[in-house]
Amino acid sequence: MSEDKQVRFIITRQDSPDNEPYTEEFNLTYRPNMNVISALMEIRRNPVNAEGQETSPVVWDMNCLEEVCGACSMIINGKPQQSCTALVDHFEQPIKLEPMRTFPVVRDLIVDRSQMFDSLKKVKAWIPIDGTYDLGPGPRMAENKRQWAYELSKCMTCGVCLEACPNVNDNSDFMGPAPVSLVRLYNAHPTGEMNKSERLEALMGEGGIESCGNSQNCVEVCPKGIPLTTSIAALNRDTSLQAFKNFFGSDRA
Repeated sequence: MSEDKQVRFIITRQDSPDNEPYTEEFNLTYRPNMNVISALMEIRRNPVNAEGQETSPVVWDMNCLEEVCGACSMIINGKPQQSCTALVDHFEQPIKLEPMRTFPVVRDLIVDRSQMFDSLKKVKAWIPIDGTYDLGPGPRMAENKRQWAYELSKCMTCGVCLEACPNVNDNSDFMGPAPVSLVRLYNAHPTGEMNKSERLEALMGEGGIESCGNSQNCVEVCPKGIPLTTSIAALNRDTSLQAFKNFFGSDRA
């Protein structure tokens, strides 16, 4: 019966950024439709490990619980993904939970994703406006462009693609697939296009698109199915054209 079935978790923990990581095991009573987040909530409510010893509650990031915010990213059985949509039934036991290692660990399963957000600032991943007052309806996008731009807009900056990318590591300053893809999104916007050259210049600099090794791991793990490699290919073309413009001093493609 389901009430007798146990689910075993092995969680990689770390008390602070300066401490060494260690593992701790927990046994929980199985419930139908149980996901990793609900299991962590149960451990937090009753922090007793598999040896029956009371321990400190496991800490992790979460917010929406609907795979929209991207906060609850972690490595589950070796694969980076969202823990809110990770159903226990879909994993072999024991279920191993680890923090993403591309980012500095803050504590337990919480990581500091500042480097990714700094990259978003570097490429101006937003649409600038003149003020907060009502500017009226903006320019319309062609439907065929709107359709693929909508797919890119699903990015929730969860960091999973950076975790899977072998080119994002301590020996490289590559900004990662998500910021690169968002450049394509905001350059496609009729208003955002005004800053197109600035974004492309940022991609042509250190840590930009030339650091991509085309491993294509990013598109395999993206929880939203965003065509990241398509964006990278398109921006390879755009940055090449921008380089020619810079060389010949032309404002036109």
